[in-house]
Amino acid sequence: MEDLSLHILDIAENAIRAEATRIEIILTKDDGHDLLTLEIRDNGKGMDSETLARIRDPFFTTKQKKTGLGIPLLAQTAEQTGGRVEIESAPGKGTVVTATFGWCHVDRPQLGDVASTVVTLIAGHGADVDILYEEQTGSGLHRIDTADLKRELESVPITDPAVLDAVRETLKTEFTLMNEVPSNVMR
Repeated sequence: MEDLSLHILDIAENAIRAEATRIEIILTKDDGHDLLTLEIRDNGKGMDSETLARIRDPFFTTKQKKTGLGIPLLAQTAEQTGGRVEIESAPGKGTVVTATFGWCHVDRPQLGDVASTVVTLIAGHGADVDILYEEQTGSGLHRIDTADLKRELESVPITDPAVLDAVRETLKTEFTLMNEVPSNVMR
């Protein structure tokens, strides 16, 4: 996958297939340790220990296809930057995928169009799934939570085109991490 936004979309879609009603996507930039952490939490069905043990195998999948490359590719990408992927899951408890990357590492993929990824998830599943997107950086915390937006919007659907445009604009203008490039890495 070319950028992290595609990994986010893949993992979120897997959570939705696992009947999640809430997905939390949290990006944290730790300048002191030169790390970028991506954490995706869901309240879906979770995985049993056998499935969890095989999740990194590219030839294992629970879907109707021959390979399951999402997690193996994410793990490979993280490890190439000095990071790692950790997965916690249990039946009925949901799943937490945590990937760390060296922020300034030359092999760290760009974040990509995270705003479009979040808006795509809201447009496709926002009526049934609450989505939290959060960025934590040295300059502060930014978050957008569709559960809060739904309460504020009252009778206006979260999937209304005007709402989706406003969410996209907010993500592109107020969330800084997705627009930031390390100063010592040429892109």
